[in-house]
Parts: sequence; C-alpha cells; structure tokens
Amino acid sequence: MEMLKFGKFTALALAMAVAVGCSSKGGDDSGEGAAIDPNAGYSADTGAVDGSLSEEAALRAITTFYFEFDSSELKPEALRALDVHAKDLRGNGARVVLEGHTDERGTREYNIALGERRSQAVQRYLVLQGVSPAQLELVSYGEERPVALGSDEQSWAQNRRVELRK
Repeated sequence: MEMLKFGKFTALALAMAVAVGCSSKGGDDSGEGAAIDPNAGYSADTGAVDGSLSEEAALRAITTFYFEFDSSELKPEALRALDVHAKDLRGNGARVVLEGHTDERGTREYNIALGERRSQAVQRYLVLQGVSPAQLELVSYGEERPVALGSDEQSWAQNRRVELRK
C-alpha cells in the first residue's frame, strides 16, 4: 500500500516536472522579480544569468513553504525547491531545522500539533529524496512566531508555513 502511494507521488512529481519544463514564459525580459505570494507556495529571484543555474539558485533561495488553512499537505509548487534542498543536504551532510508555524486561529495545543504535522510533512518529503533523518530537526512554534500580525486572510496565509533554517 505504501509503495503504491510512493509510486503515485513519484508519477505526480514527474508530471509536474515535465509540465514546468515544457511551459514557456510570456511577457518582457525586464528581469523584474516576482513578489512573494504565500498562496503560490514560493517565489524568488536571484538575478543570475544562466538559465539552469538561475533556476536552481532561485529554488535554493526558497526556504519558506506555505500551507492551506488547517492543512499539513505540501503544495506541488514547493516540491521543486525541496528537491534542490534535498540534493544539497545529501551532498554536504549539513543539519537543518524545520520550523512549523500556524496562523492565530485554533487553540494553542491544536496549533502546536498542526505546526508539527507541517514540519513532519517537509521532513517526510526530504527523507524520500534521500536526506538522512539525522540531518533534520523538527520544531513547532504553532502561532507563537507570526511574520504578519494582521487578523485577515493575507496575514494568516503568510503565517501558515514551515521555515527551513540552516
């Protein structure tokens, strides 16, 4: 059963990689960076010239992964950045901390548990990519360390996250 889930997950990841690789970008070549949008999962701009290095560097710069309300399911767009981090971690053996966070809604106890489930989701993905569990430390802060202090959907979306700290 677990192998079937892994196979489906692998097929989904491969399909996403092919779809992204085959897509083209429209618009101008002004070099403008994209704004961070927590609803999109991630965003970064490194300004590098080489396409493949630029993309890998941009993905490496992404260290915050966002989640939907009351969810610990990784967004598909976060997987490419996590793949780059997994490659780096396999190569250098460094340790990282996966910090789980939530928005202010829910009880303190529930939010600590949800933050932990979110950091475990990132951990599971990295381990499936070959990272040693000994390299990954999990911490849940729940709602205790918000990055946005508002009580609106935009602020809550920014607070539902896992941060990868080196």
